[in-house]
Amino acid sequence: MAWNFGDILDKISLVLPPDAPALIHGERIITWADTTRRSNNLARGLLASGVSIGDKVAFYMRNRPEYVETMAACFKSRLVHVNVNYRYNADEIFYILDDSDAQIVVYGSEFRDIMAELKDRLSKVSAFIEVSEDGSTAPFADNYENVVASGDGAPLAIKRSPDDLLFIYTGGTTGMPKGVMWPHTALRESQLGALRVLGPVPETLPELIDSIKTAGPGPVFMPGCPLMHGTGLITAIGNMVGGGCIVTLESPSFNAHELWAAVSRRGVDSMAIVGDAFARPMLAALDEAPGKYDLSSVVSIVSSGVMWSTEVKRGLLKHMPNVALMDSFGASEGLGFGSSIMTSAGEVETAKFQIGGRCRVFDENDQPVEPGSGKPGIIAVGEPIPVGYYKDPVKTAATFRTIDGNRYSIPGDWCIVEKDGSLTLLGRGSVCINTAGEKVYPEEVEEVLKTHPAVEDALVVGVSDEKWGQAVTGIIELVKGATFNEEDLRKHVRSSLAGYKTPKRILIGGVPLRAPNGKADYKGITNFARRELGVV
Repeated sequence: MAWNFGDILDKISLVLPPDAPALIHGERIITWADTTRRSNNLARGLLASGVSIGDKVAFYMRNRPEYVETMAACFKSRLVHVNVNYRYNADEIFYILDDSDAQIVVYGSEFRDIMAELKDRLSKVSAFIEVSEDGSTAPFADNYENVVASGDGAPLAIKRSPDDLLFIYTGGTTGMPKGVMWPHTALRESQLGALRVLGPVPETLPELIDSIKTAGPGPVFMPGCPLMHGTGLITAIGNMVGGGCIVTLESPSFNAHELWAAVSRRGVDSMAIVGDAFARPMLAALDEAPGKYDLSSVVSIVSSGVMWSTEVKRGLLKHMPNVALMDSFGASEGLGFGSSIMTSAGEVETAKFQIGGRCRVFDENDQPVEPGSGKPGIIAVGEPIPVGYYKDPVKTAATFRTIDGNRYSIPGDWCIVEKDGSLTLLGRGSVCINTAGEKVYPEEVEEVLKTHPAVEDALVVGVSDEKWGQAVTGIIELVKGATFNEEDLRKHVRSSLAGYKTPKRILIGGVPLRAPNGKADYKGITNFARRELGVV
């Protein structure tokens, strides 16, 4: 059927118990009745600022209830969600806001200084709304609580479309971040496709309403990873439109003990993480304090965006033998490439997936790869998929392609199709680095390194790392007579780019950085870096 998230939220709010918790953040508990009222008021407030249907709202805040409320308000008012990576520096933030044509920015008070620095450059922005910790608000912004408190909380009398959009900004295959444009109905159908693997799902809005009437509120879900990333965002949307409760953590950086304490206290059923960068500290916390936390409520943990190693899963299952640990192989550009589920009943190899029902694997000539052939191929997922990248027809044509009359999303992941039809993931065909779920485009870091007076040339590659998945690693050629100072070079990068883009290590190249034709020798440099760092 045709779906719209705003329509879903309007309907399920009528059958959910008013006192059922919708959002929990530390000691704060916001019921479904209050969330509905607040998001309806916010939806009207956003439209009253002079924007039109289809205009963009930028979300510049960490995980918190206001993120989810604002998302609901955008769905209801037919405005477009734009995620902003709060780890970016001011110029990177400006790029996202400008590229997305954001007309409204909803931001956390901790980012007030950056907003004050940028506001005069943001000529397209008509309204700033500040989520304040202490009630104070910048003079150029409206106070979030004042907006959500204004109005009677009634639903909007508005006709919505299944083609209403939300954006997920990603840098995975696009160089500079680009907005992936998801129609509501395509994203909802993609979510349902993943759930159908596990059993029957409500296929229509009336069926969804009936299931909530019968079963009551949905699961208690915790995004351990940021909502401003696709993994956290998409899983949170799925839980919200199922009438569930979303629990967010208070600490500005990931704290595994805080996570387990919240799981124990709030009865969390399911969680979303991004690979070992989250799972390893989660396991370490449980190993440090075995039996301290009540984990009996946990049914599943899902990871997406980076590999989740078998050994860490094995350790978690010792503490939670009844939990299903799920790897979801997908991207901001498409869901349902493949999945892997590990339980205490049986292990699954890292990077091994069951191919999704809408997927095909093609060679470089767009021919299907024969299972068991050993031939690498690139994976493609068919409709429903996004309409493309915002304002970038060239990259849209490269990623969203038509093969044999069928339209596919092909973000660039290469794999081997085994004889049994399962996939062994090889990684991105591009040189994009995936570090703890963050995408780092090497050329951006290289250009900053080369602005240092001691650097003649530089390449940046990803080196396998237990914690990060891939560690950003720089290899430089020094200017003749210059002195090598690794920490000084790292500080130089950090002063211009987000912290996660800063190389974990910088090495002096012992091999040529480039081939005779001047092209970067990423393969040779990666092998060199692995040897130097002792990575097998």
